[in-house]
Amino acid sequence: MDRDSIESYWDVKALQLTLRLAACLLVLGISIPALSAQQTSNTATLTYIKVLKGSVPEYTSITVDRNGVGTYQGRRIDSSPNPRPLKLSAATTNELFQMAASLGDFHSIKLESHKHVANMGLKTFIYRHDGRESKVEFNYTQNKRAEELLSLFEGIADVEQHIGVLEYSSRYDVLGLPSALTQIEIDLDNNALVDPQLMVPILKKIAGDSQYLHIAQVRAGNILRRIQDSPNSHKESRHLF
Repeated sequence: MDRDSIESYWDVKALQLTLRLAACLLVLGISIPALSAQQTSNTATLTYIKVLKGSVPEYTSITVDRNGVGTYQGRRIDSSPNPRPLKLSAATTNELFQMAASLGDFHSIKLESHKHVANMGLKTFIYRHDGRESKVEFNYTQNKRAEELLSLFEGIADVEQHIGVLEYSSRYDVLGLPSALTQIEIDLDNNALVDPQLMVPILKKIAGDSQYLHIAQVRAGNILRRIQDSPNSHKESRHLF
């Protein structure tokens, strides 16, 4: 599958979503800057950013507020911003903010280990509330709570990447769907995904549409049942807090 094509597809989708949102807000008499300012000042948010040139994606960003409402971005560094909305479970959202609190909401904390390790990507944790911001950056850390928070964000990012691949493949690369679905099964086996229920809408579409290969429909259906039958699907993750 051509990753550049997938990222270009989501660039276009993000632009369309932004234009539609802007039009709706204008009709309602709400300006985008005013809305953003209100959310920033009144609602605590957590942001995770990872930048690693040459990786796929090169730039990853997740922002979420205490209600679990947020955005995800996965793109090349030189691509335009392409935020996609997401809604995390209450359990995952609570864990994120509890972990951040255990790290002092990143106030005056240093996480970089200063060990001689390879470039693993510049990671940034940001906490914003009441117009104030605290953040910390690191390449590699040995702080266990920071590692757990990193793992949680990475598990969310993996789910969002799977959604992006499935959305693209279902439109432009139907022959690639079985392989993409197999990778999801592998990640579920390895407990590498956080809030996999976010994939339910696209999995239902694939499982229930005869235009897709039968093997893709079967795999999508199996994954769907596996997620829905899990009593704590948000716990399909690679961390223990």
